[in-house]
Parts: sequence; C-alpha cells; structure tokens
Amino acid sequence: MDEKDWTALSVLLEEKNISRASERLYISQPALTYRLKNLEKEFGINLFYKIKGGIEWTSEGLYLAQYAEEMQEKLQKTKDYMLNMQDNVRGTLRLGVSSNFAQYKLPKILKEFSTLYPNVQFSVKTGWSTVIKGLLDSSSVQLGIMRGDYQWNGKKKLLHKERLFLISKNEVDIERLPELPFIQYNTDSSLKNLITGWWNDRFNEPPSTTMDTDRQGTCKEMVKHDLGVAILPEICLRPSDNLYTYGLTYEDGTPVQRDTWLMYNESSLQLATVKHFVDFLNQHVDISVGL
Repeated sequence: MDEKDWTALSVLLEEKNISRASERLYISQPALTYRLKNLEKEFGINLFYKIKGGIEWTSEGLYLAQYAEEMQEKLQKTKDYMLNMQDNVRGTLRLGVSSNFAQYKLPKILKEFSTLYPNVQFSVKTGWSTVIKGLLDSSSVQLGIMRGDYQWNGKKKLLHKERLFLISKNEVDIERLPELPFIQYNTDSSLKNLITGWWNDRFNEPPSTTMDTDRQGTCKEMVKHDLGVAILPEICLRPSDNLYTYGLTYEDGTPVQRDTWLMYNESSLQLATVKHFVDFLNQHVDISVGL
C-alpha cells in the first residue's frame, strides 16, 4: 500500500462513487478498479459493495480508507516540516476561507504575500464558515478564516468587523420593512441567526419573503432590479451597485456587526509558511478597511 493507494481510498471515501472518484484522480475507471482489487487481494478483504448510484463501504474497507486519510495527513505534515527546515520560506500553505472573504479580500492578500515569498504555494478551500471550521478541526487546513463567532481552543485573532446593511433600489422607511417584499438567500447559520436576531429585536411580525435565492450575489441582483429589499454584509457591497444602504442597529442603538476571525493551532507556527503568513496579516495588511 503506497501514497497513490492512500489518495485513491481517500477520494473514494469522499465521493462514494467509482466513476466520480476516477474523474477526480484523472485516471480511467478500469485503472482505479484494478488498484482497488489489488488492495482487496493484499489485505484479504472486500472494501465495499456496489449499490445503486455508488458504493457501500464494508467495516474493513471503511477502516482502511480512514487509515489512508490519516497517512496522507501525516505525510503532508512531514513534507511541510522538511521544507520548513530549510533557510528560505517555501512549501504549501493550506487555507480554509469563508466564501465571501475569499471572493472579496483574499486574492489581494495572497498576491502581496506571494510577491514577498515566491516559493510558497497555496492550497485554498472555500465555503461556509461552518464547513471551514470542520476542515480546521480535522487539520485538513493549517489556517481558517471564518465569519461569525465559533468556539475554538487554539489561537484566535479578530481580523475584521463589518456591519450588516438593508439594501434597496429606492429609498424606504425601515420601520415599514415588514410590509415590503423581502429577498432571502442561502447562507450559513451564524449569519442567519444574526439577521433573525436583529429582526426579532425590531419587529413583532415576520418578513414578507417573496424570493429565496441560492446566494448573496443573486439576491443583490434581484434588489438592483427593484424586486424587493434584502440584508447583506458590508463586504458584499460596492458604490457601483447604486443601491440605498441602511446600516442596521438594535433598538438600543448598537450596530449589528459580524466578526471575521483568523484561527489556527499554536503548533502550526512551527512551520515557517504559517508563521510568516500570520505575521504578514498582522503587520502588512489592514484588512479592516477594504482591500
């Protein structure tokens, strides 16, 4: 069993489908099946059973696939440490980043960092903050940039505070908001809870939801076409949107804000790539004022 076997099992564990796994591995389906058959012969087990639409792991197969994931992680850590024992900063920086932060702020950060440290490569995974938290918990990434408040026992640094805004095509009276067509979008639980908490603080009746969209960008376009109003984080808004924006406040006058955090384990700072990136964020980049 070698590194290629670990990779094949790990991908198959995620996909639960041989065809999709072979596509991700850039090998033919017969070649992947042949490798898996050899593993079954080597260990004297059945890895899985075929079912409609995919596979079902046996207990032995699941154990071996999880072992493969652990071995991949150990190998990656070893490679990281070997590269960082050299004088220059080099290696792969593995980041998990909230989608909005990745879209609006991360590209410029990575460009400036790579100019200073050209021998560093990036492996970036984006998604909802709840997903990024899971990647950080499993050590799939070295650093996590998440929006919202999450419990974390490691190092945690506040990067950015942003306000939530009501947006509309035309001027509106915010006190009449429950009467207006409201556009929602799919997002993570922390932002949903923040918006719901503000609404319940200000109104006794629910919003008049007329649309549910898949993402914030779609929602904003609907508002631009005067199809309703919406609540979006500041990071998504630009002057060129030509929208009316109203900063949200609670009844006591406190602004409704969302925090963005950098999270990592202190042991990760032993890697020069991680330490230099954290130092870079602290010293060279003012994240809080639009990059």
